[in-house]
Amino acid sequence: MLDERLLQILVCPACRASLEYKERRKVLICTGCSTRYEVRDGIPIMLPDEAPPAG
Repeated sequence: MLDERLLQILVCPACRASLEYKERRKVLICTGCSTRYEVRDGIPIMLPDEAPPAG
């Protein structure tokens, strides 16, 4: 699980929108552009080049 304080300050690096954490899938989803960012071992991987295409 990600720290709630961290979730409050993280934004999508692609469009600067807020992120929604899906704990079961271990992914952060951008509320603006729908890009998904994987969370590995509790660390968000916020690299747009490693994010799967939105969809």
